[in-house]
Amino acid sequence: MTATPAPKVALLYPGDRAARDRADRSASRFAALFDALAAAGVDAEPAVYHDDFADEVMAQLRDVQAVLVWCNPIEDGRRRDRLDALLRTLAQTGVLVSAHPDAIGHLGTKDVLFETRDLPFGSDVHRVDSLAQLAAELPPRLRHGARVLKQHRGHSGIGVWRVEQAADDTLLVQHAQRGSVPQRMDLAALQATLAPYFEPACGGHLIDQAWQPRLAEGMVRAYLVEDRVTGFGVQAVNALHPDAPLPGPRLYHGPDLPGFQTLRQQLESNWIALLRERVGLATDQLPLLWDCDFMLGDPTADGAQRFVLCEINVSSVSPFPPSCIAPLVAAVRRRVGLSSEGGA
Repeated sequence: MTATPAPKVALLYPGDRAARDRADRSASRFAALFDALAAAGVDAEPAVYHDDFADEVMAQLRDVQAVLVWCNPIEDGRRRDRLDALLRTLAQTGVLVSAHPDAIGHLGTKDVLFETRDLPFGSDVHRVDSLAQLAAELPPRLRHGARVLKQHRGHSGIGVWRVEQAADDTLLVQHAQRGSVPQRMDLAALQATLAPYFEPACGGHLIDQAWQPRLAEGMVRAYLVEDRVTGFGVQAVNALHPDAPLPGPRLYHGPDLPGFQTLRQQLESNWIALLRERVGLATDQLPLLWDCDFMLGDPTADGAQRFVLCEINVSSVSPFPPSCIAPLVAAVRRRVGLSSEGGA
């Protein structure tokens, strides 16, 4: 009797020609995931991607059952438009793509903060569609406290700006990108600084979120495989906090981390369902691996800890806690038609 061949899965991540030619699983940042997939009877292969050899990658991916994608919205100065088009075409042929570009569009932009502003994890958030609207609406909001202006899509703090009204009526402005320093400017200078984000290529708008004063106490990242919490990352995030030191390292933990079990229960029992319904995603459209960043909000009326959504990461969730690997492998096996237990 002929054995059924192992399903083929590609792990796609960016790299240059040399990295693609080398395609060394053991040297990859996903070495542990490659090993776990192999142990579970899945034939996983690297698919190192660059626009310069996109057609070559596409030819490779036509021969797999699933592709897991790690690529930032902007990688080495290039947008991922061509990659997204390739992945959409691939998905139409029946290949499982995660995260699918459409899922990224629903979850992985700052628009999700506006769409979910009235949900239990939401906050005071507005959408700003023009410089004129910014000039009209931002000053009254600043009278009630600092604001954080966020471009439509980005990573590593790029395009995220904290704005506060100073005592001398100037604005104290801080970019979240590592290495940035606070600047004083007037409203006209702020408009000039933010003007590029209103160009269509940059999303054409900004999201304006109320500053969360407890940010210096840290941020918690909940890692998810589909609709289950599979780990946590905890970090002192001070990039936008006045006079704060640089952020410390993110510390990784399993899903049973004490102190965050209420957040886990809220996510799994209710919040993910609310989020899905609000943005229009079915359960089987959720990414196989994604994460949600939460800030500490003011306690609720009964004294319970409140968590405020800061952003959702879908495009390139790496690194991640080791506790995510087994659930991710099980999800891959299930989605390619294998039992979640045993070998192939």
